[in-house]
Amino acid sequence: MEAISHAGTVLGVLAKDGVVLAAEKKITGKLLDLSIVKEGGYGGSGEKIFLVNNNVICGVAGITADANSLVNYARSAAQRHLFAYNEDIPVEQLTQILCDLKQGYTQYGGLRPFGVSLLYAGYDPHYNFQLYHSDPSGNYSGWKATCIGANNGTAQSLLKQEYKDEITVEEAVALVIKVMSKTMDSTTLGSEKLEFATLTLDAATKAPKAKIYRPAEVDALLEKHGIAKKDDDSEMKP
Repeated sequence: MEAISHAGTVLGVLAKDGVVLAAEKKITGKLLDLSIVKEGGYGGSGEKIFLVNNNVICGVAGITADANSLVNYARSAAQRHLFAYNEDIPVEQLTQILCDLKQGYTQYGGLRPFGVSLLYAGYDPHYNFQLYHSDPSGNYSGWKATCIGANNGTAQSLLKQEYKDEITVEEAVALVIKVMSKTMDSTTLGSEKLEFATLTLDAATKAPKAKIYRPAEVDALLEKHGIAKKDDDSEMKP
């Protein structure tokens, strides 16, 4: 739990037509090679937000090595379900499978619990868009908007004030950026500090469409909402 409370903030907001996830990256630096993030893969740095299945994305806070192991386990479970039933796994079922594994690691001697909390954002035809949170004990709960990681108390109180039931994805994106700008430890928001993802329905196929933003797209999004990173030089001028 200590590792989670010091980890970068991960924020999730459920909208009527999608789910929004945002995460604060702690591993930053000018010498980091981010060329793969910019050109290959599906976006994201592979540190905080992961694509689990076509219909599920997740954000992690805590020990990232533990998170990698759990994400791989979740991906395998989702593919087994797809292979057996020819449909995407229901979001709550995937959450339960992962929580069963996490609970087992609290029960037996010689094992330590996974030091990571997860936010699952997903869609299935049974309950439409859903947002779940699970902790290292194996407990999970459904949320309309929630936050894990550092400064989660401040973020939760802001979300309580600002969240409305019939919120759209566009409004949810604006809310997430507003809350992140007020709760992140860093003074400036930019793609090197922030990961961003949305899960919506494709207008044509009505299938869930996960989008994990690339660094340039994150910067463009922040600029659109008027919270772009300021140049250090301009800040220094009187």
